[in-house]
Amino acid sequence: MSIEAVNDETFAAHIKPEGTTLVEFGAVWCPPCRALLPMLHELSDEQGKQVRFLEVDCDESPETASRYQVMSVPTVIVFQNGEPVEKLVGLRPKSVYEQVLSKHSQ
Repeated sequence: MSIEAVNDETFAAHIKPEGTTLVEFGAVWCPPCRALLPMLHELSDEQGKQVRFLEVDCDESPETASRYQVMSVPTVIVFQNGEPVEKLVGLRPKSVYEQVLSKHSQ
C-alpha cells in the first residue's frame, strides 16, 4: 500500500466515510516529517487494507491545515468514520502510531 498525497481540493474526498484514515500533515523542509514518512509507509504496508493513509503538505494546503488546527509539523490526525478522533503532534515512535491505529481500526 502507499500514502496518498492530497491537497485542499482533494482532501475531503479521500477521508473514508466509514473506517479509519490516518493523515500526516507535514512539509518538505521538515526533518522530523522526513523521518516519519518511512514509518508511515511501513504501517501502510502492514495495515493498508484496514486504514487509508494520506499526507498533506501544509505549505501547499494551508486551508486544510488551518481547518484541523495544525500548528506544528509533523502532526498526525486519525479520522474514524470521517471525524477526527486523535491528534499526535511531533515525531513519535512507530509503536505509538501502531497503538493509536489498533485502538481506532477495530
